[in-house]
Order: sequence, then C-alpha cells, then structure tokens
Amino acid sequence: MRRSLILASAVTALGLLTACGADGGGSDAGSGKTTLSVAALEGGYGRDMYTQVIQAYEAKHPDVDVQLQISKSIEDEITPNMKAGRFPDVVVLGQGRKAALTETLIKDKALEDLTPVLQAKVPGEDKTVGDKLIDGIVGNLNTNPYGDGKTYTMPMYYAPTGLFYNKGLFDQKGWKVPATWDELFELGETAKKDGISLFTYPTAGYLDSYFFALLADVGGEQFYTDVMTYKQGVWQTPQARQALDLTTKLLKYAAPTTVGYANEQDFTKNQQSILDNKTLFMPNGTWIVGEMKDAPRADGFTWGLTPLPAVTAGGKRYITTSVESVWVPSGAKNKDAAKEFVAYLYSDEAAKIFAKANAIQPIQGIASSLSEENAEFYQVYEDPSVTALVGGFASTAPVEGVDIKAALFDTANSIISGDKTEDQWQAALNDASEKLRQAGS
Repeated sequence: MRRSLILASAVTALGLLTACGADGGGSDAGSGKTTLSVAALEGGYGRDMYTQVIQAYEAKHPDVDVQLQISKSIEDEITPNMKAGRFPDVVVLGQGRKAALTETLIKDKALEDLTPVLQAKVPGEDKTVGDKLIDGIVGNLNTNPYGDGKTYTMPMYYAPTGLFYNKGLFDQKGWKVPATWDELFELGETAKKDGISLFTYPTAGYLDSYFFALLADVGGEQFYTDVMTYKQGVWQTPQARQALDLTTKLLKYAAPTTVGYANEQDFTKNQQSILDNKTLFMPNGTWIVGEMKDAPRADGFTWGLTPLPAVTAGGKRYITTSVESVWVPSGAKNKDAAKEFVAYLYSDEAAKIFAKANAIQPIQGIASSLSEENAEFYQVYEDPSVTALVGGFASTAPVEGVDIKAALFDTANSIISGDKTEDQWQAALNDASEKLRQAGS
C-alpha cells in the first residue's frame, strides 16, 4: 500500500526552493478560473472518494478547477515535476513510507505553515477547522514537527493500528486473544501444531505501528518520547533491549513466506495468509478491510483488531494511531486557494464522502457515520487500559546515509533470514540515533 523509493533529499539536493517561481499552475487566462493541482496517494481507501470530493468542491467554487493526480506511487510521479519547480498545490501523503517524501520536506523546512487553516472557518459552515478536530490530534511531532507551536501537516484520516486477525478462527478453535506476551508465545506453539504461523507483516515498514506501541508498552510514554527524540544512549537502555528481545523472539514465529513477499509487488500475499488461516496476526490499520475486500477468505472469516499484548499482566497497553496527512509545499503557486481547499476537506459534506470509503477523519462526532465493522475497530479507544499513541520520530537536519526507520523496521527481514543478529540490530540503532541526535542539537 505504501512503499516506493526516491532520492533521499528531494529539496536541498535538487535546489527546489530556488525554483519556486517556475510554472506550477495558477489562473487559466482563458476561463478566469484558478487551477488547483492536488496530488494524492491512492492507498487502501481507493481513488473514487477524491473524485467525488473534488466534484462537490467545484460545484460550490465554480471559479476553481481542481486537477487531481493520484497514484499508488505518487512520490515517483510528482518528484520529476518538483525537480523542475512545478509543485502540486496540495498533497495528501502521510509519513512512514519508504520514499519518505513528507519527512524529507519537513527536514528541509519546505512546507507551508498551515496554522491559519486551524483558525479558519470551514467553507459553508460556522465552525473553524480546529473546533471540529478531536483533542490531541494536532500539536504532536507528526503535525508540529519543529516544536514551535506551528502546524505544517494537517491530520487527514486517522485509524487505530494494531494486530489484525481472524476472529472466526479464534472462535472455531476456542482460542483467546493473548493479553500478555507469554500468552502470545504459548499460542504460537499451539498454532504451530496446526501448521499455522503466529505472525507476519505486509512489508517491514508496517512494523512502525508495532514498534511505537511496543516502546511505550515497555518503557512508558516518556521512554517512547526519548526514543523518538534521539536521547543519548536510549537504545542502550534495558527497555530498548527488552523491546528488541521480544521482537526477535516473535520473528522466530514469522510465516516462512514473510520476507519473500514483503515488497511492494507481493505484500498482499502476506495479508492473504491471514484470510487463509495460515497466519494468526499481522500489524496493519483499518484500511486493510477495504484493501482486501475482494480477496478470497476462509469460511467464517471476520476481521478482528487487538493492541499488542501487555508486557506485564494487567499493564498499560498502547495502540498507535495512524494519521495520514495533507500539506501544502512552500513552492506551491496557489497557497491561498490551497488552504481554502484543505479547510473544505474537514466539512461535513467531504467527511461523509470519505467515510463511505472507510477513510475516517479525526472530526468530533464522526463515529456515528461508521459502519458496524469500523465502529468496532474504533471502540479500542474506549478501553480504559489502552492509550492512543500519535506521532513518530522527530525531524532533524538530513544526515547522509542515516535512516533510523529503515534501521528499526527493515532489519526485521534480516533477523528472520539470519543475516543479522539482535546485537547488530541494537548497535545500528544506537549509531543512527546518536547521529540524528547530533544533527538535531
């Protein structure tokens, strides 16, 4: 769903900021309309919802012509134009993808300040965007990457992420969903006797939601923040080692096909192993339902979602909230029109269109529009023992050859294959974190 590759520093390396004045859209002299270019990732929610939202927006704004560019590898498609100074006006693309385009632009301070959008009224409504958003969804490292109180990426869709499984299989076998890691590994041994693997992942990048929750489970929110902000020596702590110990043990229970299919072409085969009852758990988000809606499945299959097991019985558990983002490049030509369009995306009208595609926005009261299946997923936030976790690694100046996400997530492939040891994993993480700490100081 979300992996591709581009050059590491798309802005500073290519001098994009100096090219901001190049043709990137604008007013159509013949029609008197403003042409607004929107680029969006075609993820598990599909593309039709964007077409419908744009049609609704144009109906109310006849002076605006919105041109949509949407692709499953949108970074690869817009980067050549960005090299030439032709920026989209609005981009719907979150963090956590292999290409790291959003992160790169954040590091290079090449995004427009969208704080005024929070204070603006939603077109056609009385409330401001900020009034409509749920508490805590802005003001974190994901939306306010520089810690200066300014918002540069707006939260577009949010989804609980965790371990997805087949509830029907558990009912059939009489198994309980593990509440602790010891119970999880016991289940792994039981399932092995039935020829069922305990764990898989679509690609290693999907371990982001897994690791963020695990780090908080192991050491609490302050430890999680220390990891995300590269505190000196954080990867040498007992808590960090415990997180790697648990993960290394879990990866020994991974489905044998995991690494071979963990790529952008074959990742759905790993997801299919859950539907076929060949594997019990995988990290993912609620978009999996739409993404695999036409896939064959075992009789009685029903999607289930659970947080990671508790490190200690009865202990606090965290669930990472995946937040897709919408942002405006500093080099966009139609910034005012772009901000008005972004504000419209939080309108009741747009929200209903998105919700039909299971793309749930962080808007107060939206739960009433959820399907029964989706509503059950979002009920995880109502469990008093589970805390939502939003955010990710802090932005720093680019460091050549350093990608801490790759060091943390992608190394799982090498752990499964035996190409790397846990000690090497920990050392690489410590090295990457220290270099980023120095870059951010």
